Amino acid sequence: MAHSLYLSKLNSQQREDLIKRLWECQKGKCYITGKDIDLVIHKNSVDIDHIIPLTNGGKDDESNMALTFSEANRSKQAADLNLARVNWVYKNLVEDLQKSENRNPNLSDVLKKFGGASNNLRYVIYGDKIRFSFSEMGRPDIIEVPVYEDKKANLRYFFALLPIQYLHHDDKINPRSIGSNVTKLLAEFYKGNPQLHISLGYIESNEDNESPVKLFDGQHKAAAQILLGTREVPVRIFIDPDKDKIIETNFNAGTTLRQVAFDKSIQRHLGNALYQDRVERYQKQTGRASDDFSFSEKVLINFFKGESREMKRYVIDAVKDGITYSDDNKLRDYIDMGGRAKEKPLSYSTVEKTFYSFFISPDALDTPIDFKLEEGLNPRDLEKKQIVRLMNIIAKKILIGKYDFEVGTYRIENRIQQGDESLDWNHIAAYRMMKEEIIYAWLSYISDVISMYFANMGKRVANRHDFFQDEFPDQLWTNIENFISNLANLPLWKNKELSKTIFGGKQVYNFWKRIFETGVSTTGEKILAQPIEIKNMIAATLTDE
Repeated sequence: MAHSLYLSKLNSQQREDLIKRLWECQKGKCYITGKDIDLVIHKNSVDIDHIIPLTNGGKDDESNMALTFSEANRSKQAADLNLARVNWVYKNLVEDLQKSENRNPNLSDVLKKFGGASNNLRYVIYGDKIRFSFSEMGRPDIIEVPVYEDKKANLRYFFALLPIQYLHHDDKINPRSIGSNVTKLLAEFYKGNPQLHISLGYIESNEDNESPVKLFDGQHKAAAQILLGTREVPVRIFIDPDKDKIIETNFNAGTTLRQVAFDKSIQRHLGNALYQDRVERYQKQTGRASDDFSFSEKVLINFFKGESREMKRYVIDAVKDGITYSDDNKLRDYIDMGGRAKEKPLSYSTVEKTFYSFFISPDALDTPIDFKLEEGLNPRDLEKKQIVRLMNIIAKKILIGKYDFEVGTYRIENRIQQGDESLDWNHIAAYRMMKEEIIYAWLSYISDVISMYFANMGKRVANRHDFFQDEFPDQLWTNIENFISNLANLPLWKNKELSKTIFGGKQVYNFWKRIFETGVSTTGEKILAQPIEIKNMIAATLTDE
């Protein structure tokens, strides 16, 4: 907090009296966190701070002061305590969902926390007008607004200011979680800057004349307003839209049109949704039952001839999405889906360039989608499960119990060079091995391990991208585990001096490829005692866990 003349004039007794008065006024709670403060136990762990900062025109007197936990006050991102309190609510929501469900919050979670998403909208459409009320909330007055028509898109819609009790989140059309950038929106709206783009939603007509209003766009803006106390949100509401068309529009906005900054992982999720939709449409249009999957990816692509290129992308997106969001995927905890944070060692983009680029077959299959599914030998199913298993081995051998999220990735090598002794070398090794150009170089050896095994067994696989579509025997998995263990035990990952050379800046893939193949860097520096040899690396190691 800024220097307070008011506080500086208080003697120790007057300061204690002030703390007690603030404590009583706040009913014994921290102003930011809302947690109980014990004036004896927490005597040395509380701060007095200005609610509205002096720099923002706040008064330097008791009326503008609050009692907070020191840690919460000093780690807050916002100078204004009211905004810091809102940020804390969001922070707690994130932490609770990470612990309980291993995911970030979405609009549904924000609505649930503040009593939203509890009612459907009852309405009647008369020509070019729609009438509704909020009678479930004790507001029976009928509201009538115009219905507009977008003739080009064949869509009808209206505008309404809706209580949050009538808002629901559509996580199929918009599966995005709410990222940390929502704090910027919180600060923007808190300052009184207006929301320039309203949320988009839709209703579906039925004989009961009621429907949830499902939001599919603008969830960050809606969530920020709700967190700040807004209980009515402006929405543009479509009437009976073609949801497949909306999904496709959302997908194109984040890919080909580049209008929306969708994370790649979200693009894959939308592609998966479009793939599932095409499967259902094919089943209906060919008179098949919903559980009939006796047709192949190639058949599906040929059926939708007008969008064959898109269909090929949807097929692979479905595979990628199935791997990324598999409940068994232990590497997912270490992947930053947005690619901008500094807490996690891997970006989703890196995962795409390495795991998915190396190991997912890009070719559409001509075997039925349900081929050998019950026996556990379906090619796509095996591909997904075995790539997840590989990810889990890497997570176990390199990251779990070693990588520290609190330390993260920010300026690690600079801290080493400056003599920071607080860094754990297990964390440093994990951080180094997960750098994009490095993992790209060493992960390519996994294909060599697999290829060598099959060659020794007298089996030739024409396309390395198809490796994971055949079931790996136990010995091959042992070879893969040994390789990764031996790789993780190489001394270079925990070498302090190399921070000034090979780890001192971003290198390219070929730089690391040369090191692994020759043991020497492009500048002639000896890095490895000997080049990486597959036969040596797949042998059991005494230092393995």
